[in-house]
Amino acid sequence: MADLRKRNLDLDSEDDKSLGNKVDLSNTIPSGTDKAPELLDATLSSLPPRWRNWVIRGIFTWIMIFGFALVIYAGPLALMLVVLAVQVKCFAEIINIGYAVYKIHGLPWFRSLSWYFLITSNYFFYGESLVDYFGVVDNRTEFLRALVKYHRFISFSLYIGGFVWFVLSLVKRYYMKQFSLFAWTHVALLIVVTQSYLIIRNIFQGLIWFIVPVSMIVCNDVMAYMFGFFFGRTPLIKLSPKKTWEGFIGGGFATVIFGLLISYFLCQYPFFVCPIEFNEELGRMTLDCEPSPLFRPQEYTVPASLAPVVRMVTGKNTVMIIPFLLHSLSMSVFSSVIGPFGGFFASGFKRAFKIKDFGDIIPGHGGIMDRFDCQYLMATFVNVYISSFIRMDSPQKLLQQIYSLKPELQLELFTALRDSLTTRGILQLPAP
Repeated sequence: MADLRKRNLDLDSEDDKSLGNKVDLSNTIPSGTDKAPELLDATLSSLPPRWRNWVIRGIFTWIMIFGFALVIYAGPLALMLVVLAVQVKCFAEIINIGYAVYKIHGLPWFRSLSWYFLITSNYFFYGESLVDYFGVVDNRTEFLRALVKYHRFISFSLYIGGFVWFVLSLVKRYYMKQFSLFAWTHVALLIVVTQSYLIIRNIFQGLIWFIVPVSMIVCNDVMAYMFGFFFGRTPLIKLSPKKTWEGFIGGGFATVIFGLLISYFLCQYPFFVCPIEFNEELGRMTLDCEPSPLFRPQEYTVPASLAPVVRMVTGKNTVMIIPFLLHSLSMSVFSSVIGPFGGFFASGFKRAFKIKDFGDIIPGHGGIMDRFDCQYLMATFVNVYISSFIRMDSPQKLLQQIYSLKPELQLELFTALRDSLTTRGILQLPAP
């Protein structure tokens, strides 16, 4: 009896007695892969399960694609709001799994704390973007000027408030679970909030840096499923038994071709290639500019080994290529080769807790996180790629930062720049 009492005291909480070492959430977390509206379910009831799932998945894939197109048509602000909504839903799905795993119910404030940290993180990251791109607007009023000036201090203070709140909420014999969920919450924030922040940063560089990578992931996912469904024979990875080499390779080739085609199409329109900037005269965000050379055809000399072939086709040793297509090729290779590993990671996570999907909001697909597991990995790559190989500070962005300075500092900067340009012979001042 004493040994039994001691073993019970070693447990972190009363819930551990029933949980033991087994974590199976299959009956707790809803699955959406086999879920369908009643009317559609009745219509397809005569089909074999494999084909029924294929049809349901196909229908809702096209619904999501058309929805995505409508959001793009609505403009950058709508895109940002959708990214924020997706982020919140993905966070909710991950956090709900954490609650189910650790079986914490009724502990004071803990669910509120998770959402508090989400709000705090968003305040910091999205505030950074607003300060960076709309500093001129923010500095027009005293209230906003104070928020800009002390943004990081306010963000840090908010986080410290949550940290203190967490410590005060600790309950005896639930310490291990509470600290585990504290870590779970922060990992979810790292995966979801920081990645959605990078997506927003990509959008500001031009809609093409958002549309092309997202479309590539969608294309790769759809075509890998199609090739695997019809031709798949060779298993690819144990984490995802349904993934095949045929689907992986077929989806990769399809993504490269699709990426080049959609990139060429979008490069023709300033709406997609112009960075999002605040126009002070109009008082709003604009997507109007003279497209940079990155999106206009440029003449390239081909390597000597390819010169004879190119000369036979074009009659010269040069070719006209839109530079963005070469960058698009890099993104398509990443989305085809590395992108699926985001899905494999999510599959391993779900297998660890014996769940089929993160949720059931999308029939035939599962939860929002089931569809965006690869997108977040792609968003990070695109942001790093832009920072490393593409981005240059535009005059408009530099002016935003200058306008945020005090008038005397602006005048000092003007004098220093004028003197420097004059000394180097770039600027000639009129004779007095």
